[in-house]
Amino acid sequence: MKLPNILKELRAARGLTQDDLSSDLNINRATYAHYETGRRQPDTDTLQLLADYFNVSVDYLLGRSDIRNPKLNNKYNKHTEELTKKDEKDIEKRMHLLKETLISDNELMLSGEPMSPEALESILEALEYGMRQAKRINKKYTPKKHRKESD
Repeated sequence: MKLPNILKELRAARGLTQDDLSSDLNINRATYAHYETGRRQPDTDTLQLLADYFNVSVDYLLGRSDIRNPKLNNKYNKHTEELTKKDEKDIEKRMHLLKETLISDNELMLSGEPMSPEALESILEALEYGMRQAKRINKKYTPKKHRKESD
């Protein structure tokens, strides 16, 4: 599939108009319309902006890959619900507190050796990934009292 078709498909899947999308991304609507008709190609910065907006890889946008987002392509990540800004802030706050706590403890050990800064960073990245996954998975389960009548 080619870029214009992929852009149309992604936009339609979100129920957005070209006006909505161009407004969200601060792109001229006519310019965006040209991307969807194939009259114009987005520059690399705009491609990345579009990829980030749709949570896909640039390769997917360009039709080079069938994998929407390689970071999300594994058997353990079937829950791809989007995180809200509140979720992101919550994760950021928790990670900041966790990092401060770990750094303030001067005696961190890993396999009996003092922990290197690289090891600490790897552990923090893994914890952040875990927090994000937990948030996404928890979004799947809505308590009965918060469900809409149609659920």
